[in-house]
Amino acid sequence: QLQVVESGGGLVQAGNSLRVSCALSGRTMITEAVAWFRQAPGREREFVTAVKWRGGTTYYIDSVKGRFTIARDNAENTVTLQMNNLKPEDTAVYYCAASSLAGVVARVPERYRYWGRGTQVTVSS
Repeated sequence: QLQVVESGGGLVQAGNSLRVSCALSGRTMITEAVAWFRQAPGREREFVTAVKWRGGTTYYIDSVKGRFTIARDNAENTVTLQMNNLKPEDTAVYYCAASSLAGVVARVPERYRYWGRGTQVTVSS
């Protein structure tokens, strides 16, 4: 099994920055990709960004490109999401998810088997 635990999050004003982190433990050798999803009240869970564990290729949705940066540390088995110039529409619970499926990095929750419990990010206007 692979365990996923998020940390960070909190309340910030629009235009400010926040960092959330994800720690992997257990059978980390099976990790192929790690993604961040977010879910706002009344909305479906949304893919935000992902990184291939080997190689480090990154993927972002258009609305966060240039503002968010995902980074992995294979030695420490951690993934960080640096969020700059935050907007109120970024408010959501942010979930870290890991996939053991090789190939194209997926952008749908169903392709990720291992999930953290989520961390709240609130951006005030």
